[in-house]
Amino acid sequence: MGNEYPNHKLKLFTLNANEPLAQEVADVIGRPLGECSVKRFSDGEVQINIEESIRGCDVFVIQSTSYPVNDNLMELLIMIDALRRASARTINVVMPYYGYARQDRKARSREPITAKLVANLLEKAGADRVIAMDLHAPQIQGFFDIPIDHLVAVPLLSDYFKNQGFKGDDIVIVSPDHGGVTRARKMADRLKAPIAIIDKRRPKPNVSEVMNIVGQVDGKIAILIDDIIDTAGTITAGANAIIESGAKEVYACCTHPVLSGPAIQRINDSQIKELVITNTIELPEDKNSPKIKQLSVAKLIGDAIVRVFEEKSVSTLFD
Repeated sequence: MGNEYPNHKLKLFTLNANEPLAQEVADVIGRPLGECSVKRFSDGEVQINIEESIRGCDVFVIQSTSYPVNDNLMELLIMIDALRRASARTINVVMPYYGYARQDRKARSREPITAKLVANLLEKAGADRVIAMDLHAPQIQGFFDIPIDHLVAVPLLSDYFKNQGFKGDDIVIVSPDHGGVTRARKMADRLKAPIAIIDKRRPKPNVSEVMNIVGQVDGKIAILIDDIIDTAGTITAGANAIIESGAKEVYACCTHPVLSGPAIQRINDSQIKELVITNTIELPEDKNSPKIKQLSVAKLIGDAIVRVFEEKSVSTLFD
């Protein structure tokens, strides 16, 4: 733990989604995690009690809405309500991973827009500010009428590869789809490398996808970058296509390791040499793999919390 943070009006709380990350953030800032109990009634209802006074304090609640998504989201909403009723001065929700973000528009008729619904729920419960990391689509920021600080993991992931000696024209940064091009370009700028894009097409329904690679990967070390890896189907198929196109090696990285269902098996069986992830979502023991390297976002989140509390610029963290 560093030096103790002097101002006791800054309070940190965590719920059940990712306690290890919250503890790391507390150590970075130099404030202890607040006392609160999160229990369940026998029918599964969430019961929260804040065990210390927070009147007039600026409270930061750290909670990713990862699996089990609905439980973690309800814990967060109930906690916000408890804080509001206990006279917190401001309630700042720190969501390293913002669940339900993938439904951010109506892709088909009669579909919900859950990313907006969750934003409404957080505001209605009483949140004053949200600090989120790598939202699935940056325009989700516009779904909120309260301030939102959007943190990005590209600098952290880029520095990792730079320290491994990857840079310049020996490598190529690859986006697994058209939607992730901006993210790939940001990493490419940092590593001074070119980019490539995987263009997927289905000739007709139930016929496997044809992958065309736009850009030059032949003879290079490829780094695939995405925000979320869920079942790992897209990323592993992309890695295999890159190797077939003549790349020497393939690495992959993402911010949010959802890694559900067959993901770990797919990664272990794939051409991916190493998958670099962050700890926005806690990685349980059974999801560990020798191919996975986890980086911590605790310092970034801790610095952002202190800057928000001290009313300083957060964007300078990424310059």
